[in-house]
Amino acid sequence: MNILFKSIPLLFLLSFISVSAQYTETINSNRPGASQGAFSVGKKVIQIETGIGIGSEEHILQNTETNVFLLEYDIRYGFWKEELEFSLMGAYQSNSITYSPEEGIPADFKESNFTHNRLGAKYLVYDPYRKREQRGPNLYSWKANNKFQWADLIPAVSVYAGANFDTSNNSFIPGSESSISPTVVISTQNNWLGGWVFVTNIIADRFTEDVPSYSYILTLTHAFNPVFSAFIENQGIKSDFYADQLLRGGAAYLFSKDFQVFN
Repeated sequence: MNILFKSIPLLFLLSFISVSAQYTETINSNRPGASQGAFSVGKKVIQIETGIGIGSEEHILQNTETNVFLLEYDIRYGFWKEELEFSLMGAYQSNSITYSPEEGIPADFKESNFTHNRLGAKYLVYDPYRKREQRGPNLYSWKANNKFQWADLIPAVSVYAGANFDTSNNSFIPGSESSISPTVVISTQNNWLGGWVFVTNIIADRFTEDVPSYSYILTLTHAFNPVFSAFIENQGIKSDFYADQLLRGGAAYLFSKDFQVFN
């Protein structure tokens, strides 16, 4: 199967009130990749991340060509503590399919539904950077503050737990009946000197159903300057319904502290 898929995501942030106690002063986004960072958006902050995808797929074995339209959304809200956030994540996909049999007349048909609708919460269980900030910099050595240290390999760690709300007769998910199933994600995040950020996700999805899915995501992001960054990402998926190895890349531009565009 040959796949060409382009994503044009936009992200907006809206604060209920002026927030002075966030982990980041600017947008803390999970986009443009598919992984979740370890940190929350910040207490009393609501953040909306959206993306539009347009793609083309060719399946040689099934003799089909598919034009894909995808709308993704992620609503995140920091609640109670800086370490905690609740989120609603989902995507709606519409496929226009042309079936071209070896013998016979080609046929066109469409299918559309939600690929997922997931309500969950993420909690930062360990933050090594907060402890380092409390200790403060070494006032006697610039070199000590700007060289690699073994402690840099210790990441921040968060745990996400959510529930999938699946509809019946949905060709984008396994099973034909409506169901509620769990998702658990362990996220780690390293913030390295020089503007490098490395995020890992270990994911168990719908593991109480007949066809569970297990995956990992590795995302490396580099900020070239305060407003421009790029990323590369690898995702592996293992499931009897869908299994794949995916490689993504893209860039982000920060127009202001609360408005960012990705591609």
